[in-house]
Amino acid sequence: MAERPQNLAEKIISAHLVSGEMIPGEQIALKIDQTLTQDATGTMAYLQFQAMDTPRVKTELSVAYIDHNTLQSGFENADDHRYMQSVTKKHGIYFSRPGNGICHQVHLERFGKPGKTLLGSDSHTPTGGGIGMLAMGAGGLDVAVAMAGGAYYITMPEIVLIRLSGELRKFVSAKDVILEVLKRLSVKGGVGKIIEYGGPGSRTLTVPQRATITNMGAELGATTSIFPSDESTRQFLKAQGREADYIPLFPDPDAEYDEIIDINLSDIVPQAAMPHSPDAVRSITEIGKIHVDQVCIGSCTNSSFTDLMTVARMLKGRTIAPNISLSVSPGSKQVLNMLAKNGALSDIIDAGARVLECACGPCIGMGFSPNSGGVSVRTFNRNFEGRSGTKDAQVYLVSPETAAATALMGYLCDPRDMAKDVSMRGVDMPDKFTVNDNMIIPPASEDEAGEVEVILGPNIKPFPLNCALPEAIDGEVLLKTGDNITTDHIMPAGAKILPYRSNIPYLSRFCFEVIDPTFSARAKNAGGGFVLGGVNYGQGSSREHAALVPLYLGVKAVIAKSFARIHCANLINSGILPLTFTNPEVYDKINEEDTLSMPNVRYEIENGEPITVINETQAFEFTAECELSERQRAMILAGGALNYAKQQ
Repeated sequence: MAERPQNLAEKIISAHLVSGEMIPGEQIALKIDQTLTQDATGTMAYLQFQAMDTPRVKTELSVAYIDHNTLQSGFENADDHRYMQSVTKKHGIYFSRPGNGICHQVHLERFGKPGKTLLGSDSHTPTGGGIGMLAMGAGGLDVAVAMAGGAYYITMPEIVLIRLSGELRKFVSAKDVILEVLKRLSVKGGVGKIIEYGGPGSRTLTVPQRATITNMGAELGATTSIFPSDESTRQFLKAQGREADYIPLFPDPDAEYDEIIDINLSDIVPQAAMPHSPDAVRSITEIGKIHVDQVCIGSCTNSSFTDLMTVARMLKGRTIAPNISLSVSPGSKQVLNMLAKNGALSDIIDAGARVLECACGPCIGMGFSPNSGGVSVRTFNRNFEGRSGTKDAQVYLVSPETAAATALMGYLCDPRDMAKDVSMRGVDMPDKFTVNDNMIIPPASEDEAGEVEVILGPNIKPFPLNCALPEAIDGEVLLKTGDNITTDHIMPAGAKILPYRSNIPYLSRFCFEVIDPTFSARAKNAGGGFVLGGVNYGQGSSREHAALVPLYLGVKAVIAKSFARIHCANLINSGILPLTFTNPEVYDKINEEDTLSMPNVRYEIENGEPITVINETQAFEFTAECELSERQRAMILAGGALNYAKQQ
């Protein structure tokens, strides 16, 4: 009997399936070929890896990148980098030094392989889908388990095909495409789904364009996004000197999908995501010519060579508007070198741009924050309130073409309006990229690893561990939040906070600071308790600090209307109960500071029953669901993933 035709995602999943059945909603376990970490999440991931007592990584390839905490205003970041360089050398992990570039851009250039699985401790790891990888973001502990040879467990997603037709017009880019998808599906429209791109229009897009689209699939809440591996993929890998890594990879002709969405690329127009959500999308024409104070070009979404060559051509021989402060962040050393060699960097500098290092920088609030109340137009992937480092800033997400036009005009500008003034032709992919991997340090050999000393700085503190789930838990409602709470709300980024990512006790001072600056002190005084959330709680970054810090502060459970995938997994890994209201209307009846009790919680978790919750303050009872696989149930009962692993 012939096998059922498979779509692209199913082909890679079936080739890596360790256990489970490929039925949407069922738990599956996947073998992971490659991992990546970055320095905002990496320290904790490697501390967790070391706690597993595995002498050497068991993946085909693991890489540690320094790209987030590169602003060294004190010893903390430098100490973290020194720790990561030493621990990776000892345990078989490649180390990408500060200045070599942003993890997703560099991994696409130098390491990504079609058909492979990639797990990264950064939510934008799906960038690798632009090259035909099944690339997923996860918490640091899940990445540590994968490095130790363990499988990665997820719920089998639905597969959605976005069928592209037509071709992008002049001054319209891949960023406008993913903004169109976000406008249609919303920031929660991809939850529990893999977004697969196909159709004749997909063949017109280059690998960097595809990577922009898969990168921002994270904003949909999708498990990942993926393009076929075709002739464009082969040409990109050949230009990187890696043609041997190419394999053709397509869905079967009669493959089935859970949903099909048609988008004509010819109909796409320049668009922007308005404050403060990536799905608040309108066309530039609809928004109008609003005054702008700052323009930022770069980030892991739009910092490729072709992106910045496009910007350079638009800026060449011109000067940015007097009211504009413009930054440009190349995505990698390769990109910066090539711009410098062909003169495009000079064009960018001559126009008045401030060239920042090859790092995440302003995207995570690490420098170049807007002025108070300022309007910042950015080619980044997130515009959550306060993420830029300026709480009252108004951040718009746009394409490189729109950003360059805006920088020149001084107001939000549809780049098509400049067609008469700017000679704009498409930027071709180079036949050969400049390859110099001298900023990537290979690990020590197995024979030499025993002599490598792992160096821990004074800011690196042990990660918190939970205890086994007791028979009953109680506490007060410490905080009641709304819908679409992001990990930036729970555990902010920014230059003042990121240096303490390896110091959970200090970091806890800033937990939920964006929503309630008193939260940390109140949680400590109360001895912990509960957090209430709305729809899509925990969207955004993969940072497990958004679970580790609440754990440190004594949060026992989060009761929400629904959860984002990665954050839910991180809560379970930390032993914090992720509960959903059986009746969402109960959310409105509960007040902050109400005392809740769960008198039979361990028994109910053990037996897969609804959790009985008593509001002691208002004297009423309700139930909550805790959807767990057998493995997750064992983890919760043990008090988290590490406790569970030690029991095994």
